[in-house]
Amino acid sequence: MPHSRSRASRALAPSPADTLAPQVLAALGQHRIATTGQLRRMLRPTGSRQLLSRVLNHLRAGGYTDFTVLHEANRTRTNAWYLTEAGARVIRGLPLLGGRPPYPVTSATAASLKTPHTLAVVRAHLTFAEDARRHGHEHGPWDWTPEVSHTIGDGQRLVADALMYYTATSPEQRRKLRAFIEVDRTTMSSERLAAKLIEYARLFHYEPQAPGRRRQPSAGPSWLRWYPAFPRVLFILTGAARTRLQDRIGDLQAMTARHLLVADLAREVRLGAAILEDLEQHGPGQPVWTPLTGGRVRPWTEL
Repeated sequence: MPHSRSRASRALAPSPADTLAPQVLAALGQHRIATTGQLRRMLRPTGSRQLLSRVLNHLRAGGYTDFTVLHEANRTRTNAWYLTEAGARVIRGLPLLGGRPPYPVTSATAASLKTPHTLAVVRAHLTFAEDARRHGHEHGPWDWTPEVSHTIGDGQRLVADALMYYTATSPEQRRKLRAFIEVDRTTMSSERLAAKLIEYARLFHYEPQAPGRRRQPSAGPSWLRWYPAFPRVLFILTGAARTRLQDRIGDLQAMTARHLLVADLAREVRLGAAILEDLEQHGPGQPVWTPLTGGRVRPWTEL
């Protein structure tokens, strides 16, 4: 009898694929596009690639996911997966997404246009997630929200590549850290990249006014509605030779020093820049970040 009960309990227990499928859908709804390898590192870092592939292909057969093909320089074929509209309908309202609507991609053409930048943002996320696992900190797939948008006045909006939530833990304390993430693949001019700092400075100072002829007392900057403290601003650079990336970091530092609004932001908010390949090789918790106010390189938590 005990033996039969054991068989029954195994039959009723969900398989790894059953428990993984909804997480894959949620991860694609959250992160937009990811490769099979990225999803494995994100969701099952000790699991097999074959399990992820089996789940993804099963979801594709059901019409919930699809992929666009990346042709790498070494001629290997990599699938970049995304959520279809049917997949988005399945997970809409899922608590893991924190109230944000899932993000479907409508075609392989649309996916191919978004893929290079989106995958670079996922690469950046994975460096923090893997560093958190190494150090016993808290940062997972749902602690990284892409494309966070805020009004900055005059009908304009700031759109950060991602907002990161990270809890650094030690026996003595728990530090809840937040950061706006900007991933630069060297596809825009260095001047346009540095100008992004002005947008963050505008958000830092922006106080919305109620409509009407009289100026009403302000409730404070709008960002206080979402954050107890203004998040750090972290620039992550890739896509060019190291000397060129260092020049772009220098331009970010020059903007921080010379623009009055940005200099004011820098007195209150931690600003830093790092090269993505350094994060992947050493981890973001190592001294690989250049403070935009100047000084020695350091971990991002010590900017």
